[in-house]
Amino acid sequence: MKRSYLSLGAIAASTCTALSLPFRSTSNTSKNKPPAFILAGDSTTAIQNPAGGGWGYGFLSFLKSPGWGIDLGIDGATTVSYVKGNIWYSVEGYVATKLNEGYAPYVTIAFGHNDQKPAANISLDQYQTNLEVLARNISILGATPLLVTPLTRRAFTSEHNATDSLHDQRLRTIAAAEAVGATLIDLNKYSLEYVDRIGNESAQAYNLDDTPSDTTHLNVWGSVVFGRIVADLLLAEVAELRPWFKSNESLSYKISHGTAAYET
Repeated sequence: MKRSYLSLGAIAASTCTALSLPFRSTSNTSKNKPPAFILAGDSTTAIQNPAGGGWGYGFLSFLKSPGWGIDLGIDGATTVSYVKGNIWYSVEGYVATKLNEGYAPYVTIAFGHNDQKPAANISLDQYQTNLEVLARNISILGATPLLVTPLTRRAFTSEHNATDSLHDQRLRTIAAAEAVGATLIDLNKYSLEYVDRIGNESAQAYNLDDTPSDTTHLNVWGSVVFGRIVADLLLAEVAELRPWFKSNESLSYKISHGTAAYET
């Protein structure tokens, strides 16, 4: 397929042109077709590895065949580096392939943890613009963008008070979704509420290395728990996707009632 752009900076520079293009609604692509989920994001989306791991694995574990999914989360990625590193080109390629195969592609777009860092030199305005550009790009390709607010960190100031360290990134993701008319998955809000309710001690059970040293990334079971949050939020927003996901009533109940979900 022909590559739609070379760098995020080039697209951001032509934002006015991009924003004038028509937006494709969910109903244009999803009726009577199995979904294909392409997960784009940083290490809080990525498959579990020694340096990171997020909710992506768990989310895809609930998908029913012939529904399809791939996790393209990248450790350390920002909205800029993800494009400059050509990973976004892979996202575009999977969208085109799955459209040709008769799927309805959905692309989750989940950044913020690394865009927030001073070394990234990405302002909040640029972060929001980048999210809007990525979502518009997916829509133009004929797929459905899903903007996901950042997974909460599990760092606490007291037993039931986790730090709201990604507050600004959440608000800008919400604003980006509103600007382009995309579906919003407010993972930050609900993951923060969940860890606040279960408390610091219980929340650390989801740490990647099972120690207090990494309160950002998730181990495999943590991926299942927070992947379930993403799935339940998505299905509340896009009801036609419900037949394509396996339910886990026990896990969903524990999450919604603020009860710690431990691996059994």
